[in-house]
Amino acid sequence: MSYSQLSLWLATAGDALAPRPSLASASPADRVVDVAIVGAGYTGLWTAYYLQRACPDLRIAIVEAETAGFGASGRNGGWCSALFPVGLSALASEYGPEAALGQHRAMQETVAEIGRVIASDSLDADWAAGGTITLARSGPQLDRADEEIDEARRFGFGESDLSRLDAEQARSRLNATNVLGGVYTPHCAAIHPAKLARSLARRVEQSGVRIYEGTRVSAIEPGRVLTDLGVLRAEFIVRATEGFTPRLKGYRRAVVPVYSLMIATEPLSENVWDEIGLRDRETFADLRHLIIYGQRTADDRLVFGGRGAPYHFGSTVRPGFDRNDKVFSALQAALTELLPVTSGAKITHRWGGPLAIARDWHASAGLDRATGIAWAGGYVGDGVSTTNLAGRTLTDLILQRDTPLTELPWVNHRSPQWEPEPLRWLGANAGLQAMTWADAAEARHGRPSAVAAAVNRVLGR
Repeated sequence: MSYSQLSLWLATAGDALAPRPSLASASPADRVVDVAIVGAGYTGLWTAYYLQRACPDLRIAIVEAETAGFGASGRNGGWCSALFPVGLSALASEYGPEAALGQHRAMQETVAEIGRVIASDSLDADWAAGGTITLARSGPQLDRADEEIDEARRFGFGESDLSRLDAEQARSRLNATNVLGGVYTPHCAAIHPAKLARSLARRVEQSGVRIYEGTRVSAIEPGRVLTDLGVLRAEFIVRATEGFTPRLKGYRRAVVPVYSLMIATEPLSENVWDEIGLRDRETFADLRHLIIYGQRTADDRLVFGGRGAPYHFGSTVRPGFDRNDKVFSALQAALTELLPVTSGAKITHRWGGPLAIARDWHASAGLDRATGIAWAGGYVGDGVSTTNLAGRTLTDLILQRDTPLTELPWVNHRSPQWEPEPLRWLGANAGLQAMTWADAAEARHGRPSAVAAAVNRVLGR
């Protein structure tokens, strides 16, 4: 399969996607650098971007098994949001309310920072800062909307951060079925993720960062990156591998790779969009347990995705898992139920890919000074913006700069390992099935699901 077949985004990135030279092309001198980055997705690219800006003399090299933007960076839902996988109350219980507030404020500031860089560096991204509309379409979902607003207010977030919508206000943004209300935040932009990844790669390469593609890393050791094409040596090594992390020696249980799948319609007519809404290209979701998400693209397609694909035994990641006809059919049915006007639209693209979930659902970024190995990841699907915060944070850590970013609670957080198999497989897929049942039960009975509450307690959410 060619890279252009991996997603709508890579197919329409306006880029030939030809791989750069591999590490085999590097001279012996070029195989010794100051900072080696494993993975040419957003985490690796943003880290290289900010390191090079802060210290232009640094020798920085990125090694990538495929091509820049191959992973989640070229396949995600295109939400540049302020979402962080650990909620305010959960963070506050572990680190205190001020730290929780600081983490979530940093995420809001990160959305603005990405928009600033896109503008200042003329990066291609189809940026549209329309915010996010999250619908409540049942009594339990309406309760969750109220709970979300109440939590935000307790931590000092006002109407300008998150506002409660009645049914009419919500439908004015997204005219879906069964809308009872919702919430809206301006802290999100719709983007074309592959355009951003590819243009960011070109930008860091132009600044002097070397990117070696077609170079598969098997292990990371202090001072050494072991690849199928030899060794790359560095004082600091950044692991930026997200859903592909379990492929590295010693990291099998660090995260579980969970697949999220997506579909895209053909460009829809102006009349159809007049009925749907999303006039500001708001990203959208609802408050069901089994996550759905979508956006209106710059060329007027509707892109829609969600969870539902099974976890694969042994944290296995394979190209064949990117496509699941049962899940694609379920996504199309969910889209038609949500927006019946799309029922006649042709689905032109179907794709998927792995995202990473830590055992405590806690994203983290850090640096072990004893080994020189840094990392960032576990974004739980909220990585488009979190990767930028990671890149700036890792830059400060590597350069030994004490800044507000290095004081955030996710810095140097250590998540526990996932359970060994078969417990990992049983637990992950049981949780997936439980959330499916919970949504069905709430739709039937109109009451919050006790099953979903139990699963969230087990997960520590």
